[in-house]
Amino acid sequence: MLGRMAHSFQNDDPDYTLEDYSDFDDWSSSEGSTPRSHRGDPFDADLEDDFDVIKKPKTDTTAAEARKGKDIQGLQWDRFSFTREEYRENRVNKYKNFESLSFSREGLDKECMQLEKGNKFYDFQFNTRLVKSTILHFQLRSLVSATSKHDVYLVQNYSFMHWSALRNKNKEVLNVGGRADPSLAVSRVQVTTMSVKDNLLVAGGFRGELICKYLNQAGVAFSTKLTADDAITNAVDIFSSSSGPKRVVAGNNDAHVRVFDTAKFACINSFQFPWPVNNTSVSEDGKLMAVLGDSADGLVVDAQSGKVISNLRGHRDYSFTSAWHPNSQILATGNQDMTCRLWDMRNTAESLAVLKGRMGAIRGIKFTSDGCFMAMAEPADFIHIFDVNAGYKREQEIDLFGEIAGISFSPDTEALFVAVADRNYGSLMEFNRRHHYQYLDSFF
Repeated sequence: MLGRMAHSFQNDDPDYTLEDYSDFDDWSSSEGSTPRSHRGDPFDADLEDDFDVIKKPKTDTTAAEARKGKDIQGLQWDRFSFTREEYRENRVNKYKNFESLSFSREGLDKECMQLEKGNKFYDFQFNTRLVKSTILHFQLRSLVSATSKHDVYLVQNYSFMHWSALRNKNKEVLNVGGRADPSLAVSRVQVTTMSVKDNLLVAGGFRGELICKYLNQAGVAFSTKLTADDAITNAVDIFSSSSGPKRVVAGNNDAHVRVFDTAKFACINSFQFPWPVNNTSVSEDGKLMAVLGDSADGLVVDAQSGKVISNLRGHRDYSFTSAWHPNSQILATGNQDMTCRLWDMRNTAESLAVLKGRMGAIRGIKFTSDGCFMAMAEPADFIHIFDVNAGYKREQEIDLFGEIAGISFSPDTEALFVAVADRNYGSLMEFNRRHHYQYLDSFF
């Protein structure tokens, strides 16, 4: 991945920003552009805005209001000199996808699956601007995690925040901006990635930090710098090993993947690869690990020994996200070539299917815990949901505006949360799974 200065990569070409309304100036129109709220010291950014938004809960949008015609993000299109459709068309046409490698798209589009569009699997439920996610590095978008349909954890500057969808309340869980907490061995950690599972929050930092905190315990359980050369921690994951115990895995720019136990947080394995590691994920049965990095090819390795089992060839650029189907046989990888590839572990000679994004790299992928749906997120504006049981051929496209900090299904599959990072319209969006029966938006 890009090195130390990547988080401030800029593209300020005015042709890619609509000037008709000033609030839109902050919306990044090319991947790699960093919103103003993310420049400089993130700890001091947007505090005034946050307090201002808290005074205006009317900026929230409910499902009932959306059905009556209110924009799901609360955007007042009648105030702009362009329609939503005009702005969408302009953004799609002028958006510049960031690419690390030069490659020809010839033949790539022909590989992509033809989809049945216009489906609805998850319905809009709620959008709140009381929650503002931040993105430090434009290539790393794993910054939100739902532990139930009511509980969501996300990153806001130096803080890890807990959002209660039940109470509509936002609370700080941990601040890593200083050493106010004596249990924290590192300070002013610029958070690049996070994961939450089984009451354990794990996060990585821009200078190679790793932080582990049990949410039901005071203080930080473990914190350290993984690398001597400040190599970014690009990915973290929490998994149960094939033998049972829970593990933490971290992938770094120093080309290493490190595995820790969760009893004493001792490093029990360290695997080295030929390139910086951008993403790791472990199969549900704990046996296989996907390792993706600064290479068009990916790897599947034995999660215990690090031995290479399969080479994944087909992508044209670097990959930054992956997810395993709960059956541990299907792996999905997301790439800067704007595609997601599906791989069957029984035959990895070629990908099972290729799914194409709308305008940018695939930066986030998640499966529901029952394996019925898969969601993939682009850097901005689009989330795609696929019906797994229909062979991924049926798709729902969620169309919004703003940089996407992350996506997360709730463990019960009932909710999909989308974190939007934007100075003016940053929010947390909730979509609820559609069933054969219909819910009523009323209180009994």
